[in-house]
Amino acid sequence: MLQTIDISKAGTYKIGGEIEINRMGFGAMRIVGKGVWGEPEDRNEAIATLKRAVELGVNFIDTADSYGPFISEDLICEALYPYPSSLLIGTKGGHTRHGPDIWRPIGSPDYLRQCVLMSMRRLKLNEIRFWQLHRVAEDTPAEVQFEAIAKMQQEGLICHVGLSAVGIKQIEKAQQFFKVVSVQNKYNLINRESEAVVQYCQDNNIAFIPYAPLDQGEFTQGDVLKEIMKSKHATARQVALAWLLKRGDFMIPIPGTGKVMHLEENVAAANIGLSDAEYKYLSQEGAEIWGKRKNSVKLYLKDE
Repeated sequence: MLQTIDISKAGTYKIGGEIEINRMGFGAMRIVGKGVWGEPEDRNEAIATLKRAVELGVNFIDTADSYGPFISEDLICEALYPYPSSLLIGTKGGHTRHGPDIWRPIGSPDYLRQCVLMSMRRLKLNEIRFWQLHRVAEDTPAEVQFEAIAKMQQEGLICHVGLSAVGIKQIEKAQQFFKVVSVQNKYNLINRESEAVVQYCQDNNIAFIPYAPLDQGEFTQGDVLKEIMKSKHATARQVALAWLLKRGDFMIPIPGTGKVMHLEENVAAANIGLSDAEYKYLSQEGAEIWGKRKNSVKLYLKDE
């Protein structure tokens, strides 16, 4: 495994064309309890992980009010406030929680406004510089949700806006109300359901933030992957993250963990430079695995 950590090798990206961040971010979903519910098993370790992330040069942390719920935002504030001027904390709203691994989107304008105001309070922010709609809920017309978000943006409660778990038609519909600066969909070496969305983002100067960038640790170790791991003296997780970074400078992986050790392993992936040939063969192997797997897994992407 790589020992030297230089996050600058991942490159940078400007969210909304103005907020520059390193392209290796941190996803704060896994600093809470099992099922993304309740307090973390080791609160001190979660706090230490957040602090270490910033020490390593991570300056983009992705969270949501539904992680815990609320606990992820509380931990970020406890660990990092007052925040370094270079740190961007992006949060999300629109998902309610009723227990471990239970998620229910709600899109009413009043609820979305409450999400934003409460996130501001928990994070001690006067404005959320980067806010994402966690899901386009089915209980409220998409246009109503987008209009409410645009209004909050006009009021100065939020600055830049992104979407999560969306298809191209939903992105284009949202663009009628506000500039979509990012899309956060599930995407990794072997899950290619969002491939068309990824390409759309690349073509339209939209950041793509792949969640579950490691397929939550359950990706298959193919022959090409194993060979590159050996030649690079790297772990499978690091190669999978390096593949995402190689995909394009609009790609911002946010691997998450509640352990300092795993954090350091993930961030060290910035050091791995895949050649064009290595990237090509990894892509082909991952696509082949996805082709065999996609008919046996639940697909989540809707585009209405």
